[in-house]
Amino acid sequence: MKAILYYIHDPMCSWCWGFTWTLNKLLHALPKDIEIRRLLGGLAADSDEPMPELMRQQIKSNWLRIEDTISGVKFNFDFWEKTTPRRSTYPACRAVIAARMQGEKYDVLMTNAIQRAYYLEARNPSNNTTLIEIANEIGLSGFDFEKNLMSEETDKIFKLEVNQARELYAESFPNLVLKTEAGLISIHIDYNNYKIMLDEIRAHLKSNQQ
Repeated sequence: MKAILYYIHDPMCSWCWGFTWTLNKLLHALPKDIEIRRLLGGLAADSDEPMPELMRQQIKSNWLRIEDTISGVKFNFDFWEKTTPRRSTYPACRAVIAARMQGEKYDVLMTNAIQRAYYLEARNPSNNTTLIEIANEIGLSGFDFEKNLMSEETDKIFKLEVNQARELYAESFPNLVLKTEAGLISIHIDYNNYKIMLDEIRAHLKSNQQ
């Protein structure tokens, strides 16, 4: 069977934002015969409730820790003053699927645009209005995107991806799982050095061929 590398993520996961640049280097360096599949794991369910103050402080602290841990990663802390944060990432996940319906390339483009809006531009991707604005900015059909964002089909696909992530034992994000004839292998995430992950993947592939 062809080896598959699953990338399980959430566009509003701050560690996924930090991992973006190292992930891109890894994906470009992978052997060409590996299939890459992106799955949305779903970090926080739909909610209209403002985020509690304690949670706000915890996430702010997490952003600072990521800046200290991953070289070159920055956050715009104006987000906490300019918006009303909610612990709700499912809308952003569904937005990636709705974007993907207009072409596979929009999966990555929408994810990256949501991350930029959230972490650099202090905009709130928990709001559908923000997601629709982002869709228009990256060249999607706004009418089709809005229709798909609210559709039962999109929600069904999202739930299937969440379930698939659980079947891969991806309980935190970002997560990399390699699937070979030998089974499922969790790849250790290194946020600063793609070569460590690349060497691990190559070693598993070589072992599988013996």
